[in-house]
Amino acid sequence: MKIAVVGSGYVGLVSGACFADFGHQVVCIDKDPKRIEALKQNIIPIYEPGLDDLVSTNVKQNRLSFTTSLPEGIEGAEAIFIAVGTPSRRGDGHADLQYVYAVAREIATAVKGFAVVVDKSTVPVGTADEVARIIRETNPDADVAVASNPEFLREGAAITDFKKPDRIVVGINDERARAVMTEVYRPLYLNASPLLFTDTRTAELIKYAANAFLAMKITFINEVADLCEKVGADVQQVSRGIGMDGRIGAKFLHAGPGYGGSCFPKDTLALVKIAQDNDSPIRLIETTVAVNDQRKRSMARKVEKAVGGNLRGKSVAVLGLTFKPNTDDMREAPAISIVQALLDAGAVVKAYDPVGTEQAKLVMPSGITYCADPYEAAEGASSIVIVTEWDQFRALDFGRLKGIVAEPVLVDLRNVYNPEEIARHGFQYSSIGRPGAEAL
Repeated sequence: MKIAVVGSGYVGLVSGACFADFGHQVVCIDKDPKRIEALKQNIIPIYEPGLDDLVSTNVKQNRLSFTTSLPEGIEGAEAIFIAVGTPSRRGDGHADLQYVYAVAREIATAVKGFAVVVDKSTVPVGTADEVARIIRETNPDADVAVASNPEFLREGAAITDFKKPDRIVVGINDERARAVMTEVYRPLYLNASPLLFTDTRTAELIKYAANAFLAMKITFINEVADLCEKVGADVQQVSRGIGMDGRIGAKFLHAGPGYGGSCFPKDTLALVKIAQDNDSPIRLIETTVAVNDQRKRSMARKVEKAVGGNLRGKSVAVLGLTFKPNTDDMREAPAISIVQALLDAGAVVKAYDPVGTEQAKLVMPSGITYCADPYEAAEGASSIVIVTEWDQFRALDFGRLKGIVAEPVLVDLRNVYNPEEIARHGFQYSSIGRPGAEAL
């Protein structure tokens, strides 16, 4: 089957490469000529483990190709996936659908024969209906059906998530489209992947509801962590204790500095706006958004407290800038707000991230020194702050660190280390929702 994917960003490129690896003939389309030229040279514009090899393999086997021409790319395609960005609209928080609608108009003028136009981007309820209306209005003779097929990919594990999904949600109102989408995902059937067919509006809401619930779960355990600090409990044991309940589950119960990334912040905000516009406010999610925003800057106050209440003129080593490990994605990363708050308090910030430095430079506040490794960042520091739990931060040489820091203080915002272990190295230790340990 020939598949076209419009948009070669994170979702589009991962989806296209995985579809090609299933054996489909895939064309990825993007208006950015520099991006397409780079992809043709196997230069991957995003960091995702295993993606470069997956792209290279399928290009060599002539199953995956790239073009800037939408008419050329969709010719003969039975399924055309729209995977362009839907960022939060400035001013009101609604999802900005201008790119989705622009692609719909372009497809309408170029499509020949029957095709299924699939919204892969995260879009508000009713978008598939509007895409169908736009196509009919632009070209009344276009023979298309519109489907909604939201993605559920975790950055850093996207290829595994695509190939071994918990579920595949497909919203359709057309039997021909159902047959096409069944064939698209047929290679997964050996893995017994549950294929859930719904109407388009239900599929659209499933994505928002899922992300909002997970964001709420993260925010819940973060507030429990604050309570743990007040009463002397251990949030990690609380998380384990409640996560062993099958009705709750252990995932997304890791306390930290708040959620970030490309999905949770914009999707929770979009769901709030959808609910308000339909006179059905979701107050739990409204509170989740507010609490998460406040939490990020509050982490800087934890650092300030750890060094005695005054950061002015003191050097702080920030380890990890991306919103999570195994990605270079800086969108809504907690580090952005944390670093800004540290700078506002008068700190001198030196930072290190294994892969995210170049992306960080585009969005982080000015005045930061970017370092080549954790030890360069820690030299002369009054506090070392772990913001992102990259694997290489899990076995730091504290003997070496003790000899180069100005003050032996570790603020662990991801609970990577055991308090007693760090105390034995002579460090004062502060973490999230756990009793601390005095340096020995």
